[in-house]
Amino acid sequence: MGQYYPFFKAYDVRAKVPDELDAALAKRIGRAFVAELGAKTVVVGRDMRLSSEELADALIDGLTEGGADVLDIGLCGTEEVYYGTFSQNADGGIMVTASHNPKDYNGLKFVREQAKPISSDTGLFDIEKMAYDNEFPEPTRTGERQPLDQRADYVRFLLDQIKPEQMKPLKIVANPGNGCAGLVASALEGHLPFDIVRVHFEPDGNLPNGIPNPLLPENRDATAAAVRENNADFGVAWDGDFDRCFFFDERGEFIEGYYIVGLIAEMLLKMNPGAAIVHDPRLTWNTLAQVEENGGKPVQSKSGHSFMKQTMREVDAIYGGEMSAHHYFRDFSYADNGHLPWLVLAQLISETGKPLSTLVEERIAAFPASGEINREIGDPDAALADLESHYGASAEAVEHVDGLSMDFGDWRFNLRKSNTEPVVRLNVEARDDIQLMRDKTDELLERLSQH
Repeated sequence: MGQYYPFFKAYDVRAKVPDELDAALAKRIGRAFVAELGAKTVVVGRDMRLSSEELADALIDGLTEGGADVLDIGLCGTEEVYYGTFSQNADGGIMVTASHNPKDYNGLKFVREQAKPISSDTGLFDIEKMAYDNEFPEPTRTGERQPLDQRADYVRFLLDQIKPEQMKPLKIVANPGNGCAGLVASALEGHLPFDIVRVHFEPDGNLPNGIPNPLLPENRDATAAAVRENNADFGVAWDGDFDRCFFFDERGEFIEGYYIVGLIAEMLLKMNPGAAIVHDPRLTWNTLAQVEENGGKPVQSKSGHSFMKQTMREVDAIYGGEMSAHHYFRDFSYADNGHLPWLVLAQLISETGKPLSTLVEERIAAFPASGEINREIGDPDAALADLESHYGASAEAVEHVDGLSMDFGDWRFNLRKSNTEPVVRLNVEARDDIQLMRDKTDELLERLSQH
C-alpha cells in the first residue's frame, strides 16, 4: 500500500472514482510515469468502464506534456497494451482498468519496455510520490497522441501460437461479462472453425449483469446455463480486462484453475518438448506430475505476476500458470494473456478427441484439491505459526516460498496471508484420495477457527 495514496497497491492502482482517483490525479500520474521511466513512447489502452475514457484522456495529456509520444489503442484489454508495448518497442504501457472491481472503481496497470511489470519495488511507489508532490522535471518537448489500430496484427499473433488447421469445428460459449474480451474473440472468429455462442458480449460500463468476476460463484450461472442449452464443447468467461480466463466443461461444470494449468502445460510441451514450466506454490502436485509426464521441467515461483514473470525469464520457461487463472507465455513477452489459454485448450480437445470433462476428471481423481478457501481471522501470523508447530513433527517437507506449505506424503497444504485484508487463503490437496483431502480440509479449518 502506498505511503501517500492507499490505493497504490503492490502492482497497480485501484481506487474509487472520483473520490480517490480523478482526472487531475491521472494527469499527474502520466507526468510522473514519463519522468520515472524517461519514456519517449507510451502505449495506452482503456476498458469499458464509464470513467475510463475521461481518465485515459487526462493520463494521455500528462504523458504528452511530460514529453512522451502516446500510441492510443482505445477500448481494449490489458493484454493488448502488453502486445502494443513490446511489438511497437515502446518504453512503457498503461492500461486504464479496474478489472473485476465494483462499478464505481477504476485504476491503472503499468508496464515498462517489453511489457515488464512495474511494481512497488520497481518504481510504482516512486511514481506515486512524484504524482503526490506534483513536481516534475521540465520537459524538453511536447509529445503527440496518435491512434494505434493493432487488433488485426494481434489476432495474427495469437493464431501464430497455435495450429488453426488442426482445429475441429467446436461450439464454444464466450462470456466477457460485458467487459472487453469479446472484441478480440469476434476478431478471431473468422479465422477459426468455431461456433461462438455469445453471452453478455457487448462492452458496457453499466455492468448490467454484475461485476465481471467469474471467481464469484453467482457470476458463473449464465455461462454454465449457456453451455448446457447450446450443447457446447466448453465455455470460457473473463474478467473485465480479460487478463484472467475461466473454464466450464461441456456439462457446464466450473473447472478449478489449478487443473487448467496442467492441461495447458501438457499441450505446450507437445509442441515444445523439454521446456520449463513455472507454477505457483499453492497447489503443485498435479502440475508437477503433468509436466514431468510430458517431459517438461517444472519450476516453482512465488505467486503474483511480477514474481512469475521474473522466474519465467530466469529459466526461459515457455509457460507459467497460477491457479488464480493467470496464464503467462514466453512468446508473449512472458506476460499474462486471456485468449491464448482457450485457444490452446481448443487445440487439445481437437487433437485428443476427448471432451474437457474427461481431460479434467482424470486429473481431479489423481490429485483432488479443495480450491482456495478464504477465512477472516484476527491474527493471521499466529495462525500460520500454530499450524507449523502443530503439524511440524509429521511433515515430510516444509516450505516458506509463499506463506506456509507442508507436505505429508499423501496430502499437503498451503496457507498464505492476504496482502490487503485480515484473511488467510487455504489450499489442500491429496493423492488419489478425495476423502482424505476433505477430512484434512475440515481439520485445518477447525483449527483456523480458533484464531
